[in-house]
Amino acid sequence: MTAGNDSTATAQAEPYRHMLALQFTLLNVVAAGLLAIAWSQGLIGRALAADSTHFVVVIAAVFVASLALAAWRVIETSRELERAVHYDPGRPCLARRFLERAAGKDGQSRQILGQSLRLELSQRITLVRHLANSLVFLGLIGTVIGFIIALSGVDPTKVADAENIAPMVSALIGGMSTALVTTLVGSVLNIWLMANYQMLATGTAHLINAIVELGEDRAGT
Repeated sequence: MTAGNDSTATAQAEPYRHMLALQFTLLNVVAAGLLAIAWSQGLIGRALAADSTHFVVVIAAVFVASLALAAWRVIETSRELERAVHYDPGRPCLARRFLERAAGKDGQSRQILGQSLRLELSQRITLVRHLANSLVFLGLIGTVIGFIIALSGVDPTKVADAENIAPMVSALIGGMSTALVTTLVGSVLNIWLMANYQMLATGTAHLINAIVELGEDRAGT
């Protein structure tokens, strides 16, 4: 295969090969910086203190694990992009596997293989999207828990007694605090993780295009 045959895939994937990792790093550094500012202003501490159930910690733990998964997928995608751009037949990679399967196939068969590759790589990052969506649902669960706490502290038969009003109001405020804080945290972390997912999805699309175009260039030789 000549250099001209690889030019299309290389020209499109080469700039993005380093950009994916850079964008991922920049996004999360900025987000972490905003989180640090919120912590310094006492917002994080107040949010944790307002959640008597500590459900916010559960949401945060799911987010951290999800972000770690997204980071690993970014590393994998960047590595595979590098191996597709600078293809070496002696180095195991997705591009080599695709070329081995596409060898001797006609155009329609290569198209089917390309669609199969697209489906396979898309499924690899789908879990990140599902985890991002789960953060919203966890926030909603926290909202329901908060309302349950708020309403469980109210006894209609004791509302007329002034001495019972204070405990009821305290339970009501505590439950509403849990409901609002968990909803807010789940929504914010969902936005953060979805931004990473969209970036990863774009990188995956570049990888698929680079591999498929490499296969087409090889088939044309």
